Amino acid sequence: MRSGAALLPLAGATLMLGMAIYHWVEGLSWSSAFLNAAMLLGGMGPADPLHTEAGRWLAGLYALFAGLVFLVVAGVMLSPVIHHVLEHWGRAPRERSSGPDK
Repeated sequence: MRSGAALLPLAGATLMLGMAIYHWVEGLSWSSAFLNAAMLLGGMGPADPLHTEAGRWLAGLYALFAGLVFLVVAGVMLSPVIHHVLEHWGRAPRERSSGPDK
């Protein structure tokens, strides 16, 4: 399995968690809850104002968690590209062949 595809369940579960928070705590429709959760998960910020104290706390905690998930997913997905570039410029170690050293 590719490294980016391995993190799709994490991103999906994080999106569902945010949708549940916005829907059940703030009373937003599922489409508005999806918009707010997706915007936070993508690093943009919420689209609708929050009305309850519990919603503010939970949305703040979700924003911190979503930011961490965003960084992890971006890092894992970009690591092969960065490795390839560093290898091209001679900065990353190449894999050794299984033959004898000379």
